Amino acid sequence: MKIRTTVLASSALTAALILAGCSSTAGMGGMEEMGDSPTPTSSATTSAVFNNADETFTMEMIAHHQQAIEMADMLLAKDGVDERVTALAGEIKAAQEPELELMNGWLEDWGITTGDTSMEGMDHGGMMMSEEDMTALDDAPGAEASALFLEQMTEHHQGAIEMAQLELNDGENPDALTLAQKIIDDQTAEIETMKSILETL
Repeated sequence: MKIRTTVLASSALTAALILAGCSSTAGMGGMEEMGDSPTPTSSATTSAVFNNADETFTMEMIAHHQQAIEMADMLLAKDGVDERVTALAGEIKAAQEPELELMNGWLEDWGITTGDTSMEGMDHGGMMMSEEDMTALDDAPGAEASALFLEQMTEHHQGAIEMAQLELNDGENPDALTLAQKIIDDQTAEIETMKSILETL
């Protein structure tokens, strides 16, 4: 009887050790999985890599987005605007506000203040609306504003696409390059939508 009791106790102890080993292995596996995730430090290091093209793209695109949002706000404040145009203006604003916040964050990470480069007097060509353009949109009544907004925003988007393409050609920062491609894709699609609406006004 003593031998049988000893064998049973030994078996129970062995089983307990095996279970403990399995539990320990599972815990180690969980730690290994957590260790595979990118760390904030490595991400910050990547975002700190930038060149002059990245800086120019970010500074100019911030001003460009600010103007697009201003144009959208002008339209959204009007009565009698085509519902499709109002919806599009809302979508443009909703898409560009977080991108604007993102780019301002990059400048902060890079140690660049918006005062380092003055946007006034910069030669944007067709990339920005003139004061006269903005005044015309602001003064236009609802029905007229619908078509004018589409025409101006199409030109505005074309400028953004040109700027984004320059970034893809010459930029270095991975986040800026990703945003440049997103701008090209999103705004090319929006241009097609605007042309389609404009044809039916």
